[in-house]
Amino acid sequence: MSDARVGSGPAGPGRPPTAATILHADLDAFYASVEQRDDPDLRGRPVLVGGGVVLACSYEAKRAGVRTAMNGRQARALCPDAIVVPPRMEAYSAASKDVFAIFRDTTPLVEGISVDEAFLEVGGLARLVGTPRDIAARLRGRVLAEVGLPITVGVARTKFLAKVASGVAKPDGLLVVEPDAEREFLHPLRVERLWGVGKVTAAKLHGLGVHTVADVAALGESALVSLLGPASGHHLHALATFSDPRRVTPGVSRRSIGSQRALGNRRRSPEELDTILAGIVDRLARRLREGDRTCRTVVLRLRFGDFTRVTRSHTLRTATDRTAALDAAARELLTESMSMILQRGITLIGLSLANLDRDGREQLELALDERDEPHTALAGPGPERDPAALDSALDAVRARFGAAAVGRATQLGRDPGISVPVLPEHE
Repeated sequence: MSDARVGSGPAGPGRPPTAATILHADLDAFYASVEQRDDPDLRGRPVLVGGGVVLACSYEAKRAGVRTAMNGRQARALCPDAIVVPPRMEAYSAASKDVFAIFRDTTPLVEGISVDEAFLEVGGLARLVGTPRDIAARLRGRVLAEVGLPITVGVARTKFLAKVASGVAKPDGLLVVEPDAEREFLHPLRVERLWGVGKVTAAKLHGLGVHTVADVAALGESALVSLLGPASGHHLHALATFSDPRRVTPGVSRRSIGSQRALGNRRRSPEELDTILAGIVDRLARRLREGDRTCRTVVLRLRFGDFTRVTRSHTLRTATDRTAALDAAARELLTESMSMILQRGITLIGLSLANLDRDGREQLELALDERDEPHTALAGPGPERDPAALDSALDAVRARFGAAAVGRATQLGRDPGISVPVLPEHE
């Protein structure tokens, strides 16, 4: 367990007189930590969650070079002593909900960004419960005592710096970056610490001799825009010069929902993938209707056997919450990607429904594209011709008897893959 502070005192010259009041709280090796918590024999030992593809690994396994999303065979070659355990999504979801309850008991200003991390704004709590550092230390103690999990917290003036601080402090640490020490903290770090710098962008920057955040700041905004384009150039310059105006925003209406399935390494037939995708569509469409939401954009996300990824999307002419329309769009995207899947193999399939809005706000149109409510614009009443009636009937059955009470015949006896949740209230 580590506890550190970078800088102290008020903001320096030229720096806005604001304090480090944003916390980024991030559970350490979340899935693996839950397994070690629940099985004392696993504590202190290298743990891999998931066999075909590593969904998570403990820090003992990470020290041997294992990484999340790595091929299971490769991971076991790097760490022969690793213990492989099957994922238990229900246990992870329950732990996540317990941790988020502590977050919300700490401050009402909580912005969840995944099942195991969130931003918290604690600037208004100083007179009641102490400094942000005190609050962060208390939060870490509660998560460990009440949920049994280690958590790292970064504290800073901006979201970006708080997240970088938590990354530097891992595992099981606390790091406070005071406003007067932001340059001292951030500029020596490698460019890969900047949001948006992946392998391709990092290679471009390294080719110019740009290796640290200080190098990015020195390069200048115009040079970054010329090299990376307007969006990335302005974005990286802002981060390297401590500009991040985004505030912690709890309760923001989500613009997308999604679900994904880890599939392991074995070959999947087109029929299997179609069945898995149909199950994801059923679940997401039901969530849309439960929230009185509609969507316009269907996004298919794939990860291949060589660890490359691809995203395909289709925007419907009109917003919908109908399963049939979403299913048709998703299946067409899958069909368009099938040649790549057959060549490279597939380890993960995911679907997102984006451009969400409240049901009833969209102007209705006749459907001219079969992906935009196929063959229903002129259909008469009755469940046999009305997708809305069919969806409502199925929703009612599942609400009364459980989600597994009714399903597609093609799903019988099929491996649905492993569900990987995004946020505690999802999946």
